[in-house]
Amino acid sequence: MNSNSQSANADTYSQRLADIVGTAIALLTLTLPVFVIAHYSSTNVQNNQQPLIQNIQKNQD
Repeated sequence: MNSNSQSANADTYSQRLADIVGTAIALLTLTLPVFVIAHYSSTNVQNNQQPLIQNIQKNQD
């Protein structure tokens, strides 16, 4: 009977470890791309759009 209880303890430990490792992998998978994109994206993005009002006024002249 002791061998069964030891086996059950080992199974619950391995299941708990698998849950922790799986959670860590999931969190890395979800957060790492966001940090990589934020790190490599340009902070000096130029907005080349002209305001719509300016275009309308030019068309009326």
